[in-house]
Amino acid sequence: MADIKPGQAYGFFTDTSVCIGCKACEVACKEWNLLPGDEPKFGDGFDNTGSLDAQNWRHVKFIDNVPDEVSTVGQGKAWLMMSDVCKHCQHASCMDVCPTGAIIRTEFDSVYIQPDVCNGCRDCIAACPYDVIGLDQKAKVVQKCTLCYDRLQGGMEPACAKACPTQSIQFGPVIELRQQAQKRVEALHAQGVPEARLYGADESVYGGLNAFFLLMDEPEAYKLPNAANAVLPTRNNQRGYLATAVTAVLAVIGGLVALRRRREPAPATAIPAARPDPDSATSSAEPETTSTEQEAEA
Repeated sequence: MADIKPGQAYGFFTDTSVCIGCKACEVACKEWNLLPGDEPKFGDGFDNTGSLDAQNWRHVKFIDNVPDEVSTVGQGKAWLMMSDVCKHCQHASCMDVCPTGAIIRTEFDSVYIQPDVCNGCRDCIAACPYDVIGLDQKAKVVQKCTLCYDRLQGGMEPACAKACPTQSIQFGPVIELRQQAQKRVEALHAQGVPEARLYGADESVYGGLNAFFLLMDEPEAYKLPNAANAVLPTRNNQRGYLATAVTAVLAVIGGLVALRRRREPAPATAIPAARPDPDSATSSAEPETTSTEQEAEA
């Protein structure tokens, strides 16, 4: 490939239509970046990686979308496979929320986490819409794909793209990759594959992704946010901020009212009148004997 020059945007074009799920990208990534990986766990399918995290910077997704029915000749349907990775978004929410400035944009326009500046607060984990960042439990810092920043500085392409046997993962200048991707989509459409589409190649998703994809189904099938749902938590969610502000104001008013009521003196309590004694009431009700009555009785 051509010389890698600082000052130019580089990235990945991942063509999922030719991904065979071999996981060579996962292995190459772990070997170069010295990632021990997690204990493999098999669920209902062939995916023993599970998800992207601090130990898995590449993750090959196996999506079984084949119906349980007999297929006739020429009507077969293949699984969806996708080598997922950090998207190196142009509007990177992880970078926006980082309180220490540990997440930067490099001279190759990639999003990079500086481990010596990261304090492990995990704000970026919550902000990332793609769940690509994880916390290293030993180093207590967050980690993700670096676009092989050290290899780029040495003029080498990333390890995953180098190891991919089908060229599903292509590396190069983003401008050139977008042109290649558009030609690939047009070729698939001409071959009778209308479901082929690009994801992240334009600015509709987080301002554009430097690691974008050719998908063979809707983004939701790959658990990716579509353009309508691609909303940054810190820049575009004005309604959310307004609702939060209104709730805070109402809470303050409620607290002040409750405090004022606590300071008001309690109203005086009326002392109930004593109940009369039945015996004394009976004796008082007896008529008094007059002196005239006493003489008459005598």
